[in-house]
Amino acid sequence: ADIYSFGIIMNEFLSEEIPFNDIPHDHILAVKICKGLRPKISEDIPKFLVDLIMKCWDAKAENRPSAKELSNENKSESIKTHPQAIYTSRLLNFINLPEPVNSSDLTSFQVNSVSECFDVQLNESDLDEINQEDDNLNDEI
Repeated sequence: ADIYSFGIIMNEFLSEEIPFNDIPHDHILAVKICKGLRPKISEDIPKFLVDLIMKCWDAKAENRPSAKELSNENKSESIKTHPQAIYTSRLLNFINLPEPVNSSDLTSFQVNSVSECFDVQLNESDLDEINQEDDNLNDEI
């Protein structure tokens, strides 16, 4: 039951959906689960995780993986890498990067970000006016 529950929790976590949220949780649901009903699995969950969830939900407990097998399977899957991925440091040549600023200098960061992203020219008085309007809205709430 623990491994079955692990599969339920894993699916709930990955799909962000409560199992059987569209039907009553009663004795009829329990009978349907015993007859093979399982929660929906989201289509965007990777196949290796879907397979793992399905193994955890096997009707026969002896066919379900052990906790140790789950741990080993997760480790082996997590260390697979894409053959074209580069995992070593390399020199990158970035041309025309803006001058670095400290994160504590948020005013200039916000002005520059807005200007660059939206091609809007803001000066200090415009920014002060926007901040004042935001403060007024927050006071009303």
